[in-house]
Amino acid sequence: MTQKYDLRVALPILIALALAAYVLFPGYLGLFSTIFIVATFALSYDLLQGYAGIVSLGHAVFFGIGAYTVAILGGAGITDPILTLLAGLMINAAVAGLLARIVVTGNDFTRLLVTLGVGFLFFEAANQAHWLTGGADGLASFTVGEIFGLFRFDMWGRTAFFYTLAILVIVYLAVWRITTSPFGLALRGIRENTTRMHAIGSPVSRHMAVTYVLSGGLAGLAGAALAQTSNFASLDMLGFERSAEVVVMTALGGTGSIPGVVLGATIFTWFKDMLSAISPRYWHLGIGLFLMASVFVLPDGLAGIPARVQRWLRRRS
Repeated sequence: MTQKYDLRVALPILIALALAAYVLFPGYLGLFSTIFIVATFALSYDLLQGYAGIVSLGHAVFFGIGAYTVAILGGAGITDPILTLLAGLMINAAVAGLLARIVVTGNDFTRLLVTLGVGFLFFEAANQAHWLTGGADGLASFTVGEIFGLFRFDMWGRTAFFYTLAILVIVYLAVWRITTSPFGLALRGIRENTTRMHAIGSPVSRHMAVTYVLSGGLAGLAGAALAQTSNFASLDMLGFERSAEVVVMTALGGTGSIPGVVLGATIFTWFKDMLSAISPRYWHLGIGLFLMASVFVLPDGLAGIPARVQRWLRRRS
């Protein structure tokens, strides 16, 4: 998909579909809010893998830290949603900055192992720090205030719907702007041929580190939004399963495609919710079969469908 298509067509369609869903399915606003949050998280990860070529198995660390930031600040009396949302962004950017040096060093395999190790370390640290994170019980005794002092999170999910949709649109625009800038073009070059980028004098390590910081900060926004809308923060928010899921969602949608990743996150979250409602014990089996089928049917993800259709039409003509 072209860059102009992403912004001029895909984003308006996304907003229009979201508003139509609000009107047509008012009983599913909670699920839609979750989809918007998960799509935001997937976009943050796609910035890292789809453009810088860094595969991470510990990206949920930033998601979880964002959630715990809201919970801890809320418990301390800092309840303004915008303030705690920005705190989640900044704290995660700082944590990513501290980790960036060890993550970007080495090759793809070592980065995979390092990010996996970072994920396990943070998970165990959060589990042991019961006094701060609530351990396995999580944190629920915190308050989330009104947005701009006007809009309270209601039990029907109306405020959460528009709040999380606004966050998704902002992150969509941010990722689009980053990836269409000269910096984004440099990231594509790093992803395609790191050796050649080194040869032309591009600061490869610095670009990758900056991308890691940006990606971590945006992931923190998603985690903070989930804690605010669910009024809960728990260990599973920074666990390996969530890190693996975001990798799957990105691959399903098509790495490097902003609309594709949003669509992949939407389908994955909806399908997961549907299967867990049908079979709370065995829904993982359905997810596994669905993912295996998608790999064979859509090797380039959902974003690759237009190109496959064009090739098919050319063969037919």
